[in-house]
Amino acid sequence: MTESDKQYFVGTVKAIFFENPENLFKIFTIKIKKTNTDWDANDIVVTGSFGEISEEEEYRFEGNMVDHPKYGKQFQATSYKRSRPSGRKELISFFSSDEFPGIGKKKAEKIVDELGENAIDKILQDPHALDFLKLGEEKTNNIVDQISKNHLTEQVLYQLNNYGFGTTLSARIFQKYGAQTLDKITEDPYQLVLDVKGVGFKRADELAKRLGITGDDPRRIKGALIQMVSLIINETGDTFVSQNDLIKRASGVLNANSTPDLNKKLLSGLKKLVNDGALAVEDGHVYEKNLSDSEWSIAQSLKMITDTFKGVEWTKHQFKKELKHVEKTFKVQYDESQEKAIEQSLTHSIFLLTGGPGTGKTTIINAIVSSYAKLNDATLDPSSEDYAIALAAPTGRAAKHMGESTGLPAMTIHRLLGLTGTEDDEFAEPTLDCKLLIIDEMSMVDTKLFRTLINAVQPGTQVVLVGDKDQLPSVGPGQVFSDLINSDVFPTTILNEIHRQDEDSTIIQLAHDINEGIIDDAIFQNKADRSFINCNSRNVPEVLSQIVSKSEDRGFDIADVQVLAPMYRGQAGIDNLNVVIQNVVNPMAPKRKEVSVGNTKYRINDKVVYLVNTPEDNVFNGEIGKIVGIILAKENTDHVDKLIIDFDGNEVSLDRKDWINISLAYCTSIHKAQGSEFEMVILPLVNEESRMLRRNLLYTAVTRSRRLLIMVGDRSAFERSIRDQSNERQTTLKERIFATFKINPKREEPEEDKAEPKDYHLTLDMVMNNSIDPMIGMDNVTPYNFL
Repeated sequence: MTESDKQYFVGTVKAIFFENPENLFKIFTIKIKKTNTDWDANDIVVTGSFGEISEEEEYRFEGNMVDHPKYGKQFQATSYKRSRPSGRKELISFFSSDEFPGIGKKKAEKIVDELGENAIDKILQDPHALDFLKLGEEKTNNIVDQISKNHLTEQVLYQLNNYGFGTTLSARIFQKYGAQTLDKITEDPYQLVLDVKGVGFKRADELAKRLGITGDDPRRIKGALIQMVSLIINETGDTFVSQNDLIKRASGVLNANSTPDLNKKLLSGLKKLVNDGALAVEDGHVYEKNLSDSEWSIAQSLKMITDTFKGVEWTKHQFKKELKHVEKTFKVQYDESQEKAIEQSLTHSIFLLTGGPGTGKTTIINAIVSSYAKLNDATLDPSSEDYAIALAAPTGRAAKHMGESTGLPAMTIHRLLGLTGTEDDEFAEPTLDCKLLIIDEMSMVDTKLFRTLINAVQPGTQVVLVGDKDQLPSVGPGQVFSDLINSDVFPTTILNEIHRQDEDSTIIQLAHDINEGIIDDAIFQNKADRSFINCNSRNVPEVLSQIVSKSEDRGFDIADVQVLAPMYRGQAGIDNLNVVIQNVVNPMAPKRKEVSVGNTKYRINDKVVYLVNTPEDNVFNGEIGKIVGIILAKENTDHVDKLIIDFDGNEVSLDRKDWINISLAYCTSIHKAQGSEFEMVILPLVNEESRMLRRNLLYTAVTRSRRLLIMVGDRSAFERSIRDQSNERQTTLKERIFATFKINPKREEPEEDKAEPKDYHLTLDMVMNNSIDPMIGMDNVTPYNFL
């Protein structure tokens, strides 16, 4: 399509009735002045991502007519620009308008006479074009700034669109760089990989080729290295990448094997990125700088908490007496390991508690809270100004369970810290005003979130971290809970004895058998609370349909039934199974409302999962809700489709633009289910998912079930999962802890290494990479020495 063939509208903006400041998306109506389409009405709705759009101003919009199923005909703009005055008369009127005070008609005529009908372009290209008027520097700059303000945004977005960026990415890039956008990306398009979420190496590479940047250009090498570090970390969950592996994979991405000394150039590019503060390198490990900093920061905060704890004033006799009172109150009998855990949590600054399902973690938390309050004369009244206990978990469901079991306020870690769930969280520096902090479901907490959490803890606070170290690690990089336990630096109790299990229940024992690597026929034998159905991936959808259909006859509401799967693709994948189950439990019928996003359809009563954190609405990633209302655009004054979703009593209204933040939840990933429990779990595993089949994945899925577990699929897939223990992530948090706490882990060193004297010359690189212990020369010094 040539420039002249593009569909366009020229018109005056009448009313802007929706705008999203995050992606610059807007919906507004224009009064039409001119168009090359067959649209014959006086106005039309325009949508798209725009910079500054002012009502009563005239613009030219290019794009496509679309027929929205609910909104009707509208114009989807891909580019736009403010209509410029054309001809001598319009230009004189423009320059003598109120936008340029002090110009007047005579000076406006001089501008047009001197610069011609391209006066605006000439002024934008050369700010000195107006020097002939001798207005003085300040007035001249004001005119240039006003013209630039009027036309810069649309010029930049228009050019980004020409470079192949969509409207959303263009808006995101402009938000990052502002007026310097075009200069920034033409100078180094690969900087986008580092600065703008959603721009990868491939997209930056396409732009670079258009700008003549190819081969082994240092900027291209930098972009490839940044992309590969991020990609590998996100794939593996490790906090670093092997330098050799990085060089190898980056070389493959660059596709420049014939380039002489490519490895040498890659190493040079890596050094430059380290000097720029984007990456860190230590002992052959390459880190994203913020991940390296996070590990060091965690270790240093843990040391501060340990050093500033002053101990307790009560005696062991008082503890024993209070524990008996707690046992009587909660009608429990703590065994020796549980009693030890409670005592250690109350007498140490940092305490770790791990155990599988049914081992008593919840009852121990109750005892810790109750005993802490009694022994320290602390209030358990949350409304009191002296209340100083904070309870939190990574997910809303886990926090709710924590609150219900303790009878005290519990919330998500994000809400506790006042985080927004956006990229800005990385720079947040919250503080926690509490004396006792208890975090549940710690295995789900990744390195960056734990850094923010533990940095917020104030001196003198006691910290209790609770979880199940054998569950899946966090979605984000790291394995914080496992690393803390395996460091052996902090007092830890590992609970092994099962306390919570009905006589007829076998699910908890099954989970423990899986964790022990036991494989025998008993796992696949049908019991009162669990069963196994052998079938291949093609038959999984039909088998699940029948199970779900019959679940209601067994007294299960669909809200209590959860299908958990490892992968999204394939016949037995999450995407397909969601559609299959939706059509079984909530089929479309005449006169029912239904809305669509891509291939996904939503109906009233559909089960959905929230995919991001939105603290202002008190709804968080992983929470499951039910659609209770659909309001179509033609039924409301905002002219936008809306879904009303009930998240366990918290009703949230989502406009169409926010529907990317939800998905159907009849079937969810096992990762998403962490921190939640369901009355009935259906677990399909097939051999096509072989790369995902791990013991901790199966263990985590099984432990989500309270009353009934139905395993479906290939027996060999379940057996493979039990055998495979390859779940250890590559991190250096333990090493950071050892260095900060001055602990020498026992390890055999090669003789030749022992003989090699180290070079102890201090360099800037050593400081920047945190290779120097920040506590050097401060043995036995605590913050209290400075108070």
